Amino acid sequence: MTRRVVLLHGLWMPRASMRWMAARLRDAGYAPSLFSYATVSGGPEAAVPALVATLRREPCHVLAHSLGGLVTLRALQDAPQLPVERVVCLGSPLCGSAAATGLARLPLAAASLGRSAELLRSGCGAWTGRAEVGVVAGRTPLGLGQLFGRFRGDNDGTVGVDETRIDGLAGHAVIPTSHTGLLFSPEAARLAVGFLQDGRFPA
Repeated sequence: MTRRVVLLHGLWMPRASMRWMAARLRDAGYAPSLFSYATVSGGPEAAVPALVATLRREPCHVLAHSLGGLVTLRALQDAPQLPVERVVCLGSPLCGSAAATGLARLPLAAASLGRSAELLRSGCGAWTGRAEVGVVAGRTPLGLGQLFGRFRGDNDGTVGVDETRIDGLAGHAVIPTSHTGLLFSPEAARLAVGFLQDGRFPA
């Protein structure tokens, strides 16, 4: 059974933001490691090659928050032979972020997205890779994303639930928490562990 899990943080977040989830994975018998990257100044152009090198070392799973999920899927698209078995994305706008698109239209705010702007706006398209991918989305609308993007239906305050759905997912779950709350949600952790174990979300 694959025990190594690489964790990726989201936009504007430090890698320490994934420590709570890492502890939950460790409690479940996994061996977590935190991957850090510069979300604004480096973006996917720098993060993807570094992540590919990290994932290539040995079989693993990935748990990623927000932008981290997009970076992960981009890495797996660029290097389809990577030994990654399963990926859980927490609130990742896999088909593009309305909030990022709205923010990019504001001259003084667009720079805050940096080199990650295009990936956040466009998403990554349908998933056809070997790894099984599951998404946990939030539906408690607490976050500044509502100021910049118009959401259709449920959202977590930063990302719309519809923005987390793409073709090819092995599982999709929606829980009552906000975008940042996904990082500290016992239910999100339970779902993530279940998916890493079985390739599907537990009931």
